[in-house]
Amino acid sequence: MPVPARRLPSWVWVTGLTVGAVVSVAVLAVKADGGPHPTATAARPSASKPAASASAKPKDSAPPAVPDDSGTGRRIVYSLGEHRVWLVDASDAARRTFTVWAGTVSPDPGKYSVYTRKDATTGSDGVKIEHIIYFTAKSGINIAFSNAVDGSSPPPASGTQTGGIRMPKADGAALWTFGTEGTQVRVVK
Repeated sequence: MPVPARRLPSWVWVTGLTVGAVVSVAVLAVKADGGPHPTATAARPSASKPAASASAKPKDSAPPAVPDDSGTGRRIVYSLGEHRVWLVDASDAARRTFTVWAGTVSPDPGKYSVYTRKDATTGSDGVKIEHIIYFTAKSGINIAFSNAVDGSSPPPASGTQTGGIRMPKADGAALWTFGTEGTQVRVVK
């Protein structure tokens, strides 16, 4: 004669399944902890001419000298050919230099002054920007230094005329502090 099956209470099943799930997760966690760990790196979208990182240079190389044809006194110097900016103090010493991403419309070489500043806006390329320092216009396009709020500097949109000269976020903050209204801007080849 067959023996009737005994039913286990539901709490036993739930407890057994829970213990099994916890043990499985613990085993997987231990295995995962022993594997390789990815590291995050800050990726910067490339631009038509990407800014070089200061850390990419050998430590013994000196920063490029301020161009000879850039005037004298306290000024911002922008080199079109080098895609570089220098912040020069009243004694003609460069206090900071960094590379930038040029817009599609470049200023002509010459002497300008910062005529207005704006904390933040959206650039003509649709990117949220801050630390905007306007110093000239060309062909109806305002030309200004700025940095993207998120720190990126994508290439200008195809077919869009942009006068923004973009830089890394920390350099944008330094330029914002240095480039008050009336500050001389020298653009050189």
